Amino acid sequence: MGQIITGDETWVYGYDPETKRQSLQWKSVDFPRPKKAGQVWPKVKVMLIVFFNMEGTVYSEYVPQGQTVNQQFYLQVLKRLRLAVSHKRPQKWEVVARALHHDNAPAHTEHSIQVFLANHGFPVIQQPPYSPDMAPCDFWLFPQLKTVMKGKRFEDIDAIKKNAMSILNTIPKDTFKKCFQRWQDRWKQCVNSRGEYFENYLNIFSH
Repeated sequence: MGQIITGDETWVYGYDPETKRQSLQWKSVDFPRPKKAGQVWPKVKVMLIVFFNMEGTVYSEYVPQGQTVNQQFYLQVLKRLRLAVSHKRPQKWEVVARALHHDNAPAHTEHSIQVFLANHGFPVIQQPPYSPDMAPCDFWLFPQLKTVMKGKRFEDIDAIKKNAMSILNTIPKDTFKKCFQRWQDRWKQCVNSRGEYFENYLNIFSH
């Protein structure tokens, strides 16, 4: 598990409404119910790409406005990731085999991407199709990041970037390790169920 780097991209919004649980308020019976504005799709947003391992964030960047994450762009991202890894942990990564985990988005599975990873010694950890609950970014990192930002308004892209990075940088190191432990538990549960659907999945792994 210590050899794996996992990553993905996600939208970060200028305003993301609170969840129902977050917006709960203790009021007396006679107190009027608070007025809640209808949800409006946010116009200010930026796409964040993050890669991390058991020790913390390895590399992150924001996608330029108007740029789509196609195979050409993603290839350049992987090149920058490889450079960041060599700078951050040169001795470790020279002697230990590395493995990359990402989902099955079209840009991630193109032939040029597979060739680049193979040529640079990055074996790929396969992601089961239609299984975001098996991707650490989806079941842990991105929800953790966005939960902190929910209900807050950011006026422009720079403010979104600054706050998102501040949150990422303050996530305790030991929680990354716990995430990978939870990930391994999810693998075991899927193996034990022989790949079949099982109930109460979120309850089993919510802690």
